[in-house]
Amino acid sequence: MTSDFEYALDPVTFAESIGFHPDQWQKDFLSSSYQRILLNCARQMGKSSVCALLSAHRALFYPVSLVLVVSPSERQSGELFRMINGFLDRLPSPPRKIEDMKTSFKLDNGSRVVALPSTETTVRGFAGVDLLLIDEAARVSDDLIKSLSPMLAVSGGKLVALSTPAGKRGWWFDQWVNGGEDYYRFEVPASECPRISPAFLEQERRSLGEWAYLQEYCCIFSETRDSVFSFDSIMASLSDDITPLFSEPIESNHRSIL
Repeated sequence: MTSDFEYALDPVTFAESIGFHPDQWQKDFLSSSYQRILLNCARQMGKSSVCALLSAHRALFYPVSLVLVVSPSERQSGELFRMINGFLDRLPSPPRKIEDMKTSFKLDNGSRVVALPSTETTVRGFAGVDLLLIDEAARVSDDLIKSLSPMLAVSGGKLVALSTPAGKRGWWFDQWVNGGEDYYRFEVPASECPRISPAFLEQERRSLGEWAYLQEYCCIFSETRDSVFSFDSIMASLSDDITPLFSEPIESNHRSIL
Protein backbone atom coordinates (compact mmCIF):
# COMPACT_ATOMS: atom_id res chain seq x y z
CA MET A 1 0.00 0.00 0.00
CA THR A 2 1.13 3.54 -0.73
CA SER A 3 2.10 5.35 2.46
CA ASP A 4 1.14 8.88 3.50
CA PHE A 5 4.81 9.76 3.09
CA GLU A 6 4.69 8.80 -0.58
CA TYR A 7 1.46 10.73 -1.06
CA ALA A 8 3.09 13.78 0.55
CA LEU A 9 6.03 13.58 -1.85
CA ASP A 10 3.94 12.94 -4.96
CA PRO A 11 0.74 14.98 -5.46
CA VAL A 12 0.01 13.02 -8.66
CA THR A 13 -0.12 9.71 -6.78
CA PHE A 14 -2.30 11.36 -4.15
CA ALA A 15 -4.64 12.70 -6.85
CA GLU A 16 -5.06 9.29 -8.45
CA SER A 17 -5.68 7.67 -5.06
CA ILE A 18 -8.84 9.77 -4.61
CA GLY A 19 -10.14 9.27 -8.13
CA PHE A 20 -8.73 12.37 -9.84
CA HIS A 21 -6.88 11.27 -12.97
CA PRO A 22 -4.89 14.28 -14.21
CA ASP A 23 -4.07 15.05 -17.82
CA GLN A 24 -0.36 15.22 -18.65
CA TRP A 25 -0.16 18.99 -18.23
CA GLN A 26 -1.86 18.67 -14.84
CA LYS A 27 0.68 16.04 -13.81
CA ASP A 28 3.48 18.39 -14.86
CA PHE A 29 1.87 21.21 -12.88
CA LEU A 30 1.39 19.12 -9.73
CA SER A 31 4.97 17.87 -9.92
CA SER A 32 6.48 21.30 -10.58
CA SER A 33 8.90 22.72 -8.03
CA TYR A 34 8.59 26.27 -9.38
CA GLN A 35 7.48 28.87 -6.83
CA ARG A 36 5.80 31.24 -9.31
CA ILE A 37 3.47 29.71 -11.89
CA LEU A 38 1.13 31.22 -14.47
CA LEU A 39 -1.61 28.98 -15.85
CA ASN A 40 -2.98 30.32 -19.14
CA CYS A 41 -5.65 27.73 -19.84
CA ALA A 42 -8.76 27.57 -21.97
CA ARG A 43 -12.18 27.18 -20.43
CA GLN A 44 -13.03 23.73 -19.06
CA MET A 45 -9.42 22.53 -19.06
CA GLY A 46 -9.45 21.67 -15.36
CA LYS A 47 -7.25 24.50 -14.10
CA SER A 48 -9.48 25.21 -11.10
CA SER A 49 -9.76 21.52 -10.26
CA VAL A 50 -6.02 20.89 -10.33
CA CYS A 51 -5.36 24.00 -8.22
CA ALA A 52 -7.96 22.84 -5.70
CA LEU A 53 -6.24 19.45 -5.62
CA LEU A 54 -2.87 21.12 -4.97
CA SER A 55 -4.45 23.16 -2.15
CA ALA A 56 -5.95 20.06 -0.51
CA HIS A 57 -2.59 18.29 -0.77
CA ARG A 58 -0.74 21.21 0.81
CA ALA A 59 -3.16 21.56 3.70
CA LEU A 60 -3.25 17.83 4.38
CA PHE A 61 0.42 16.89 4.22
CA TYR A 62 2.15 20.09 5.37
CA PRO A 63 0.98 20.91 8.92
CA VAL A 64 0.35 24.52 9.90
CA SER A 65 0.18 25.64 6.25
CA LEU A 66 -1.84 28.65 5.18
CA VAL A 67 -3.54 28.37 1.78
CA LEU A 68 -5.14 31.56 0.50
CA VAL A 69 -7.54 31.54 -2.45
CA VAL A 70 -8.40 34.89 -4.06
CA SER A 71 -10.95 35.33 -6.87
CA PRO A 72 -12.69 38.35 -8.42
CA SER A 73 -15.94 37.58 -6.57
CA GLU A 74 -17.11 35.78 -3.45
CA ARG A 75 -19.02 33.29 -5.60
CA GLN A 76 -15.89 32.33 -7.55
CA SER A 77 -13.67 31.98 -4.50
CA GLY A 78 -16.42 29.99 -2.81
CA GLU A 79 -16.60 27.58 -5.74
CA LEU A 80 -12.87 26.87 -5.59
CA PHE A 81 -13.15 26.48 -1.82
CA ARG A 82 -15.88 23.86 -2.28
CA MET A 83 -13.63 21.94 -4.68
CA ILE A 84 -10.89 21.82 -2.03
CA ASN A 85 -13.38 20.53 0.52
CA GLY A 86 -14.63 17.99 -1.99
CA PHE A 87 -11.17 16.50 -2.52
CA LEU A 88 -10.61 16.15 1.21
CA ASP A 89 -14.00 14.49 1.58
CA ARG A 90 -12.96 11.81 -0.92
CA LEU A 91 -10.37 10.47 1.50
CA PRO A 92 -11.20 7.16 3.22
CA SER A 93 -10.68 8.99 6.52
CA PRO A 94 -11.24 12.73 5.91
CA PRO A 95 -9.19 14.99 8.20
CA ARG A 96 -10.90 16.46 11.24
CA LYS A 97 -11.71 20.16 11.05
CA ILE A 98 -11.43 22.14 14.25
CA GLU A 99 -12.85 25.21 12.48
CA ASP A 100 -15.30 24.99 9.59
CA MET A 101 -16.91 28.10 8.14
CA LYS A 102 -18.43 29.17 4.84
CA THR A 103 -15.17 30.37 3.30
CA SER A 104 -12.47 28.94 5.58
CA PHE A 105 -11.54 25.89 7.58
CA LYS A 106 -8.75 24.75 9.89
CA LEU A 107 -7.59 21.15 10.06
CA ASP A 108 -6.46 19.44 13.23
CA ASN A 109 -2.88 19.56 11.92
CA GLY A 110 -3.02 23.36 12.11
CA SER A 111 -3.37 24.01 8.36
CA ARG A 112 -5.86 26.65 7.22
CA VAL A 113 -7.57 27.27 3.90
CA VAL A 114 -9.18 30.69 3.37
CA ALA A 115 -11.11 31.84 0.28
CA LEU A 116 -11.72 35.55 -0.30
CA PRO A 117 -13.09 37.91 -2.96
CA SER A 118 -10.49 40.18 -4.54
CA THR A 119 -10.88 43.36 -2.53
CA GLU A 120 -7.92 44.89 -0.76
CA THR A 121 -9.81 45.26 2.52
CA THR A 122 -10.48 41.50 2.72
CA VAL A 123 -6.95 40.29 1.96
CA ARG A 124 -4.84 42.68 4.03
CA GLY A 125 -3.74 41.24 7.35
CA PHE A 126 -2.74 37.81 6.09
CA ALA A 127 0.92 36.86 6.38
CA GLY A 128 3.03 33.74 6.09
CA VAL A 129 1.03 32.37 3.17
CA ASP A 130 2.39 29.01 1.97
CA LEU A 131 0.23 28.69 -1.15
CA LEU A 132 -1.46 31.65 -2.81
CA LEU A 133 -3.96 30.97 -5.60
CA ILE A 134 -5.14 33.91 -7.70
CA ASP A 135 -8.13 32.70 -9.70
CA GLU A 136 -9.20 34.55 -12.87
CA ALA A 137 -5.99 36.54 -12.50
CA ALA A 138 -6.63 38.54 -15.69
CA ARG A 139 -9.63 40.10 -13.95
CA VAL A 140 -7.97 40.89 -10.61
CA SER A 141 -6.87 44.50 -10.15
CA ASP A 142 -3.20 45.45 -10.23
CA ASP A 143 -3.54 47.19 -6.85
CA LEU A 144 -4.73 43.96 -5.28
CA ILE A 145 -1.76 42.03 -6.68
CA LYS A 146 0.55 44.55 -5.02
CA SER A 147 -1.09 43.88 -1.67
CA LEU A 148 -0.92 40.08 -2.12
CA SER A 149 2.72 39.48 -3.06
CA PRO A 150 4.23 40.67 0.28
CA MET A 151 2.35 37.82 2.02
CA LEU A 152 4.93 35.43 0.55
CA ALA A 153 8.00 37.42 1.62
CA VAL A 154 8.78 35.56 4.85
CA SER A 155 7.23 32.18 4.12
CA GLY A 156 8.74 31.87 0.64
CA GLY A 157 5.37 30.47 -0.37
CA LYS A 158 4.16 29.39 -3.78
CA LEU A 159 2.08 31.64 -6.05
CA VAL A 160 -0.18 30.23 -8.75
CA ALA A 161 -2.11 32.66 -10.96
CA LEU A 162 -4.66 30.97 -13.20
CA SER A 163 -6.84 32.52 -15.87
CA THR A 164 -7.99 32.79 -19.43
CA PRO A 165 -6.79 35.97 -21.19
CA ALA A 166 -8.82 39.18 -20.95
CA GLY A 167 -7.16 41.61 -23.31
CA LYS A 168 -3.66 42.98 -23.62
CA ARG A 169 -3.56 44.88 -20.35
CA GLY A 170 -3.06 44.46 -16.64
CA TRP A 171 -0.71 42.52 -14.36
CA TRP A 172 -1.62 39.09 -15.74
CA PHE A 173 -0.82 40.01 -19.33
CA ASP A 174 2.32 41.92 -18.36
CA GLN A 175 3.75 39.00 -16.37
CA TRP A 176 2.89 36.53 -19.12
CA VAL A 177 4.71 38.64 -21.72
CA ASN A 178 7.41 40.39 -19.68
CA GLY A 179 7.77 38.38 -16.47
CA GLY A 180 10.84 36.60 -17.77
CA GLU A 181 12.29 33.84 -15.63
CA ASP A 182 10.35 34.96 -12.56
CA TYR A 183 7.46 32.70 -13.68
CA TYR A 184 7.02 29.25 -15.12
CA ARG A 185 4.22 29.28 -17.68
CA PHE A 186 1.68 26.66 -18.69
CA GLU A 187 -0.32 27.35 -21.85
CA VAL A 188 -3.10 24.84 -22.50
CA PRO A 189 -5.55 25.59 -25.36
CA ALA A 190 -8.81 23.69 -25.70
CA SER A 191 -7.47 21.79 -28.71
CA GLU A 192 -5.28 19.82 -26.28
CA CYS A 193 -8.21 18.56 -24.22
CA PRO A 194 -9.43 15.10 -25.27
CA ARG A 195 -12.81 15.78 -23.64
CA ILE A 196 -13.62 18.76 -25.90
CA SER A 197 -14.59 17.84 -29.44
CA PRO A 198 -13.53 19.82 -32.52
CA ALA A 199 -17.21 20.08 -33.47
CA PHE A 200 -18.01 21.82 -30.19
CA LEU A 201 -15.12 24.24 -30.62
CA GLU A 202 -16.23 25.12 -34.13
CA GLN A 203 -19.74 25.76 -32.85
CA GLU A 204 -18.32 28.03 -30.12
CA ARG A 205 -16.26 29.93 -32.68
CA ARG A 206 -19.42 30.72 -34.67
CA SER A 207 -21.40 31.54 -31.54
CA LEU A 208 -18.88 33.70 -29.68
CA GLY A 209 -17.14 35.38 -32.59
CA GLU A 210 -13.40 35.35 -33.26
CA TRP A 211 -12.41 37.90 -30.59
CA ALA A 212 -13.98 36.06 -27.67
CA TYR A 213 -13.23 32.58 -29.03
CA LEU A 214 -9.49 33.20 -29.28
CA GLN A 215 -9.34 34.23 -25.64
CA GLU A 216 -11.73 31.69 -24.17
CA TYR A 217 -10.42 28.63 -26.00
CA CYS A 218 -7.05 29.43 -27.65
CA CYS A 219 -5.16 31.23 -24.84
CA ILE A 220 -4.57 34.23 -27.11
CA PHE A 221 -4.52 37.76 -25.70
CA SER A 222 -6.73 39.79 -28.03
CA GLU A 223 -6.73 43.58 -28.26
CA THR A 224 -9.17 45.17 -25.84
CA ARG A 225 -12.21 46.43 -27.70
CA ASP A 226 -12.11 49.92 -26.18
CA SER A 227 -8.47 50.59 -27.19
CA VAL A 228 -7.82 53.62 -29.42
CA PHE A 229 -4.36 52.32 -30.33
CA SER A 230 -3.30 48.69 -30.53
CA PHE A 231 -0.87 47.29 -27.97
CA ASP A 232 1.68 46.53 -30.69
CA SER A 233 1.48 50.11 -32.01
CA ILE A 234 2.11 51.54 -28.55
CA MET A 235 5.07 49.23 -27.92
CA ALA A 236 6.54 50.06 -31.32
CA SER A 237 6.46 53.77 -30.44
CA LEU A 238 8.60 53.29 -27.32
CA SER A 239 12.36 53.70 -27.43
CA ASP A 240 15.20 53.60 -24.89
CA ASP A 241 17.40 55.64 -27.21
CA ILE A 242 15.56 58.96 -26.77
CA THR A 243 16.66 61.32 -24.00
CA PRO A 244 13.76 62.16 -21.64
CA LEU A 245 12.41 65.70 -21.95
CA PHE A 246 12.71 66.14 -18.18
CA SER A 247 15.57 64.40 -16.38
CA GLU A 248 14.66 65.76 -12.95
CA PRO A 249 11.27 65.91 -11.17
CA ILE A 250 9.35 69.16 -11.71
CA GLU A 251 8.25 70.81 -8.49
CA SER A 252 4.86 72.48 -8.33
CA ASN A 253 4.03 74.26 -5.08
CA HIS A 254 5.28 71.76 -2.48
CA ARG A 255 4.95 68.41 -4.25
CA SER A 256 6.55 66.63 -7.15
CA ILE A 257 4.42 66.08 -10.24
CA LEU A 258 6.88 63.72 -11.98
